[in-house]
Amino acid sequence: MSSETAAATVFVVDDDPAARESIRALALSAGYNAVAFRSGEEFLAAYDPSVPGCLVTDLRLLGMSGIEIHETLLRRGIKLPVIVVSGYADVPTAVRVMRKGAVTLFPKPFNPEELIAAVRQAISLDRKRRAYEDRVQNIRSKLQRLTEGAQRVLKLLVEGKSNKQIALELDLGLRTVERRRQQILQKLEVSSVVELVRLLFVTRLDPVSEPQAADVFGNSSEP
Repeated sequence: MSSETAAATVFVVDDDPAARESIRALALSAGYNAVAFRSGEEFLAAYDPSVPGCLVTDLRLLGMSGIEIHETLLRRGIKLPVIVVSGYADVPTAVRVMRKGAVTLFPKPFNPEELIAAVRQAISLDRKRRAYEDRVQNIRSKLQRLTEGAQRVLKLLVEGKSNKQIALELDLGLRTVERRRQQILQKLEVSSVVELVRLLFVTRLDPVSEPQAADVFGNSSEP
C-alpha cells in the first residue's frame, strides 16, 4: 500500500445498506480509507474539506440526491471529485452530472474494477488540485511579503519593461531597480524574469491586472 493511497479517503453515500457496504469494502480492498454515510445530509455534516479523497454517491437517495450533494459542495467552494452511481440514470441526467464536473457516472450494477479505476483517477485529480492550490498559496504568500517598492517593480517587469524604463517610470536610480529586481527573483526562488513570468502564468497570478493585483498584493509591513 502506497502512502498516497493510505492518505486518501473514499467517501461513500448510499441509502441501500448492502450497496453502501459493498462500495466501502471495495475501496478498503484497494488500500484506501473508506467512510460510508446513509445520506447526503449526514455526509455534508461530517465532511472535512482538508481530507483528500473522492466521493462515490448514489444518484437517488432519501433526502438530497447525489447531484444535490455535488452542487452543495460546489457552492461551498469544495472541489472534491465525485463519482455517481445509479440504477436509474438516463441520458439527460448523465449529461447534467458530467456538466457539474463529476468524474464519471456508473450504472448499477457496476464493474468493480472499473469503479476502482475511476476512484484512482478521482483521487489523482484531487491530489494534483491540492498540490496546485498549495503552490498558488505559497507564491501568493511570497508576493504579499514583497515591499511596496518591489511590488511596483515586479508589475513593470512582467509588462516586459527594462531596468532603465522602470527607473524612469518610477523615478528611481538604476541601481535601486536592479537591487529590487534581484530581491524579487530571490524571494520567488526563480533565476530569471522569463522564469518569473512563466511561474505567474502557470499559477494564474497576474500582477499586471489591477483587480487581481489588489487581491494578490497585500499591504506589506516591510519598509
